[in-house]
Amino acid sequence: MFNHIMIGSNDLQRSKRFYDQVLGVLGMTKEAIPYTAESGHQRLYYRHGGGLLAITQPIDGQPATSANGATIGFACDSPEQVRDFHDVAVAHGGTSIEDPPGVREGGMGPMHLSYVRDPDGHKLCAIYRQT
Repeated sequence: MFNHIMIGSNDLQRSKRFYDQVLGVLGMTKEAIPYTAESGHQRLYYRHGGGLLAITQPIDGQPATSANGATIGFACDSPEQVRDFHDVAVAHGGTSIEDPPGVREGGMGPMHLSYVRDPDGHKLCAIYRQT
């Protein structure tokens, strides 16, 4: 359903350090692909599993802000990977939010979840659903 997700950053090098480590937990072995848009704005592209995560300097020249109510969810292969995602994110400048990593009951059955905010305040979720 999704082709890509693009989020803004006020410090691309800080974002690169954060996402290189956090996405490595999910098995991404390549670092970000740097890119300069036609507008001159710098971007980082992460390609993995058919999707693209793009991190950009805001084109309008205003500071990047996180969206209230928005969450970017990353699929994990195990409950341990959910916890590792959380712990690596916090160790590299992220902030743990909501409940500690663990099992949650939801309308679609039990899930292992963790939530963090990246250094720019974007809400990230690591999720594992047993099939």
